[in-house]
Amino acid sequence: MRVNISVLSLYGLFLTTLFSIVNAATFLSKSTTPSRNPLRSSSLIIPPIIARHHQVPQLSLRLSSSSAQQQTEAGTPIDTANMPKYWNRETSSQKSYSKEKQTVRHAKIISLSNEEDADKALNEGTMLPKEAEVVAVGIDFDLEEIKKLKPNVVFVSHPKAKEPLAKLLEEVPSIEWIQTRSAGIDFVHSPTLARSPSSIQMTNAKGCYSSTLAEYTMMACSYFAKDLPRLMKQKGQKNWEKYSVEEIRGKTMGIIGYGDIGRACARLAKAYGMEVITLRRQKPDSSSSNDNDPYSDVTYYNDGQNRDSLHEVMKQSDYVLVSTPLTSETKGLVDAEALSYMSENAVIVNVGRGPIIDEVALIEVLRDCKIRGAALDVVEIEPLPIESELWELENVLISPHNMDQTDTFQHEATDFFLSENLPRFLRGEELLNIVDKNAGY
Repeated sequence: MRVNISVLSLYGLFLTTLFSIVNAATFLSKSTTPSRNPLRSSSLIIPPIIARHHQVPQLSLRLSSSSAQQQTEAGTPIDTANMPKYWNRETSSQKSYSKEKQTVRHAKIISLSNEEDADKALNEGTMLPKEAEVVAVGIDFDLEEIKKLKPNVVFVSHPKAKEPLAKLLEEVPSIEWIQTRSAGIDFVHSPTLARSPSSIQMTNAKGCYSSTLAEYTMMACSYFAKDLPRLMKQKGQKNWEKYSVEEIRGKTMGIIGYGDIGRACARLAKAYGMEVITLRRQKPDSSSSNDNDPYSDVTYYNDGQNRDSLHEVMKQSDYVLVSTPLTSETKGLVDAEALSYMSENAVIVNVGRGPIIDEVALIEVLRDCKIRGAALDVVEIEPLPIESELWELENVLISPHNMDQTDTFQHEATDFFLSENLPRFLRGEELLNIVDKNAGY
C-alpha cells in the first residue's frame, strides 16, 4: 500500500509541475514585447520529459469554423471576422466550403492557358461542377465575342498572360474573380490590374508549393554544411579522405518574407534545431498578431522607412532565405549594402524571385568569398544566360527554377481552384488566398 501512495505522490508532483510550466508559458505568451517570441525564449527551459508532452501554443485558424472568434491554444482570443483566410495543403481542411449551401450564381470561365495544358481536362470542362463552364481557352481571343459571353471568372496559368489579362480587365466589365495557378502574381501584375475595381477579387495558389521549397532550402543548407561539392569530387577521384563537417543544429536561419513558404521553411529549420529569425513587411494588428508563432524566435518588421531590420537579419544569420514575393518594393531589396552585413561563413538561399537580389552585387561577394555561398532556384534572367558568371562560381548551387516542380504541382494548384475556391464562388462565400492587387501579393 505504501508503494502505491508513493507512486501516486510522484504522479501528482509530475502533474503539478506540468501545469505550472504550462501556466508559466501561457503567461509569458502574453508579453508585450513585440519581437521576441516568449515561448522560444532561451530563458524558458522545459525539461525533456515535460517537453515531450507539452504542445507549444500555436495560432490556429480553422477555415471551416463558423465562429467569428477563435483562440490560440494558449487561450488568447483572436478576432478573425474580418481577416482574409489562406489555404495550405498540409494544415487546412479539405473542401471547407459550406456544402449544405445552395449555389447562387453560375461561373463562366476564361482559361488563360495553353490548350495543351497539363490540366487539359479543366479546359475541356470535364472537371467542372454543373454550375460552371469554360467559355474560352488561350491568350489570343476576339474581345467582342468574349464580351457577348459575359465571363465572370478568369483562371490564369499561361506565362504570357499579363497583356491578355489587362485587356480583359479593361474591356470586359462582367469579370468578378481572377484565380492564378501560381503563388506569385508578378508575371501578370500590371497598372491595369492594380487599379482594377475592388469588386474584382484576385486569389492565388498559395499553400500548394511551400513544402517542396522548404525541403529544398534544408537541402541547400546541408549542401554547404556537409560540403557536398567536395564529397562528389572525392567520389570521382576515388579518394577516401575524411574531413570535418558542420552541424546545422544551433545555426541561425534568417527568413526574408515570412509568408506560407517562409513559414514552411521555418518549421523544418526548427526540426533541425535551428534558431529562426524572420522579417515581415509590417507589424500585424493585434487581431492577427504573429508574435506567438512557434517557428519564429524573433520577428523583425520592415516599415519601408529604413533598412535596419533587414540588415540585422542579414548580420545575425548563418543562412539567409529569400522567400518574399517580387513587387516594386522588394525589387533589389537585397543589394550590395545588405549583402555586406553577411558573415564570411554565411549562405544565401533564394526561392522567391531573382530580381529581389542585386545579382551583380551577389556575384561580386561570391567571387571575392565574402560570403560562403549561394543556392539559387531563381535568377534575374531566366533561363540563366550561358555567359553568366554564376555558372562558373564553385560556391553557387543553381537549379532551373524547378524546386517546386513536382509531378503533381500543377494538378494540385488546379484542384485548389476546382475543389476549394470555385465552390465558394458559386455559393457566394468568402474566397481563400485573397491577393492585394495593388501590393502585388
